[in-house]
Amino acid sequence: MATSKLTLSIESDTIEWAKKYVERQNISLSKFIQNQLNDIAKKEAQSDPLLEKLKNMKIPDDIKSLTGILKGKYPEGTSYDDMKYEYFKDRYGL
Repeated sequence: MATSKLTLSIESDTIEWAKKYVERQNISLSKFIQNQLNDIAKKEAQSDPLLEKLKNMKIPDDIKSLTGILKGKYPEGTSYDDMKYEYFKDRYGL
């Protein structure tokens, strides 16, 4: 992946601490910052376990048979999973 330069304003004592830390870890300061940002991005990408459970919940066939009887709430072409997600989001305030 291509890299880009970034200018940051950080307190000088924090920079000195970081330089000493990365030297002990035998990595560059850029690599350290990259790793920290990657960790944050991974945590952000992880979904809420409750939301995942609701997304994967099996809906009984008799309830599925009711799908589509109330026209107009969802635009044509909306997937069943999108409708289920919206329902749970509204219902449980996700």
